[in-house]
Amino acid sequence: MSLVVAAIVGLSVPADAATGLKSAVCRILHPLSGAEACSTGDYAGDDGDGGDGGGDGGPDDPFVPNGDPFEPAKCLLSQDQTKATVVIQVAFIKISASETVKLQQWSDGTVTLERVTETGGGVTASISAGIPGLKDWGGSASLSGSYMAGSGNGGQWLFNGNKTGDPQADLAANLEDAQKFAAYLKANDGCKYQSGYNPGAAMGACVQDAASKKPDLDPELAPDVDITKTSTEVAGGVSFGKTFKSNGKSGKDTKGGKDGKGADGPKDLGSISFEGLSGSMTEDVVVMRAKTGPDAGKITFVYTFSVSGTAGAVGQAKGSRMQQVAVTYDAAAYDQEEKDGKPHHPQKLTITTSQESGDGPGIQTGAGANAGPVTIDVGGGGGTINSQIHTESAEVTLDNDTDSTAVEDWLRGRGDAPATNPLPTPSDAAEALDDDAGPIERLLHDKGKLTRLDYKANTDWWNASLGIGFGISAGQVSLGFKLFGIDITHEEKNQTITGDPTYATGPKSGGARPWVEWKNCTRTKPIPT
Repeated sequence: MSLVVAAIVGLSVPADAATGLKSAVCRILHPLSGAEACSTGDYAGDDGDGGDGGGDGGPDDPFVPNGDPFEPAKCLLSQDQTKATVVIQVAFIKISASETVKLQQWSDGTVTLERVTETGGGVTASISAGIPGLKDWGGSASLSGSYMAGSGNGGQWLFNGNKTGDPQADLAANLEDAQKFAAYLKANDGCKYQSGYNPGAAMGACVQDAASKKPDLDPELAPDVDITKTSTEVAGGVSFGKTFKSNGKSGKDTKGGKDGKGADGPKDLGSISFEGLSGSMTEDVVVMRAKTGPDAGKITFVYTFSVSGTAGAVGQAKGSRMQQVAVTYDAAAYDQEEKDGKPHHPQKLTITTSQESGDGPGIQTGAGANAGPVTIDVGGGGGTINSQIHTESAEVTLDNDTDSTAVEDWLRGRGDAPATNPLPTPSDAAEALDDDAGPIERLLHDKGKLTRLDYKANTDWWNASLGIGFGISAGQVSLGFKLFGIDITHEEKNQTITGDPTYATGPKSGGARPWVEWKNCTRTKPIPT
C-alpha cells in the first residue's frame, strides 16, 4: 500500500519499485531480487499484449523521402479507444472481464484496428474510521486496496489496401474500411450471442446482415497480428463520507428503560461518500505475433509499467506515467532457440516513455443504507477529462551480433550494464554522452531513431456499482466486507496529435543530436472520427 500511495502522490516510479518488465527483464521488474533471480534468462511464457506502443508499428519503410536515415517513416496521428469493464466481487475475491478496442491512424496512410478481451481475478479489502472532530456529524474516511492478475487475447488488423501515393487520401479510404470492418465484427459478435436462443433461419439472417457491413477491401477475419496478454494491477483509494443516525427517540424500549423513550439509542440509517483519491500501478506483458503485413514472421514482446492517479470528489484531476520496452525477434528463430535452450537474438529494440496530466468535470459518489449489520451500497459517477500526453520513443535496429547481444544481456540482467530503473529516455539519448555511458546508452545515441510527440486527449467515462455487505463497528473504526458486489465502467478516449512533432538527427559536433521537424509525421493530418 505504501508503494501505491507514493505512486499516487508523486505520479512517478518509486526508486525501489519495478519498472514493469516481466521475467525476461526481471532485473528491471525486481531490482531488489539480485542477479540470481535473473540467471535463467527465460521470458514469461507466450502470453502478453501491446500497449499504446508510442508509435512503434513495424519495420520502417526503407525509402527515406527526406534524405535522413534517422527520420522514422511514420508516426501515430490519432487513436480512438473504447474500454468496457465488469468487476464482480464475492467476499474478498474479485473477478473482472474487459474488452478494449483501439482504432489507430498512421501518417503513412495506414490504419490499424485492435481488439483485446481480458479476464482476471484478485483480492480486495478496506477499512474505515471516524474523522476526529467530525464524529458528532458522522464524518468518516475509508482506505481500500486491491491486487488483480489477468490474461487475455485478441488481434490487430492492418488496413493498407488503398495506395494512391497520397498518404492523406489513403488514410481517408483505409479509415473508412477499418470503421466498416469494426461494425462487421460487432454485428457478427451479436449473432454469436444469439446462437443459444435464435437458431436456424433467423441465425442465418443475422450472419448475412453482419456480412453486408463488411468493406470492399476487408482483411480476412483472422487478424494480421495475434495478441496475447498478461497483466497485474495494484490499486488503492481513499474516500470521505458522512453517516446518518436516528435521534434515538423512536418510543421503543427493548432494553428496559424506565421511560420507554429512546432506550435503544441512535441507530445507523445509512451513509453517503465521495471518492477523494485513487491510483494504481499496472504491469502488462504483451506478445504480438505477426502473420501477415510488413511484420510477417516477427514476434514482439512488449513490457509496460504504468502509474496513474485520480483525485477530486466534484471535478476530477488525473495523471499517469508509463515506461515501455518492445523487443522484436524473428519468430521462427526465436521458437527454435527457445526449444533448444539457446540465447535469443533480438532484431529491434524500442523504448517508449510517456506522461499524461489533465482535469475536467466529473464526480464519483456512493450512498448506503443499513439493516442491522447488513449494508446495501450503490454508487456511480461520470465525467470528462481533457488532458495532454507527452510521448518519447527511441527505436534501434539491431543489424549485427554485437548490438543484438548487448541488448539481450541488458534485458536479462547479464554483464556489467544490466537494465536499471528508470529506463533511459530518448531525450537523454539525444544529449552528448558522458564518459561512463553504458553500451545501451551509446547504442541509442549513435544509432537510435529518437522522436518526441504531444497529443491532446479527451476521455468520457461513467461508472455504476452495487454492493451488499456485512460490517461491525468498534469505536471509531468500522470493519466489514462485501458479500457481493458488481461494478461496471465504460471509458471512451480519443487522442490526437498536436504541437510540433520532432525527431533527432544524427550526432553533430560536440556529440549532441539536434531536434528538428518530423516531416514524415506532419505531412498527413488526422481525420476526426
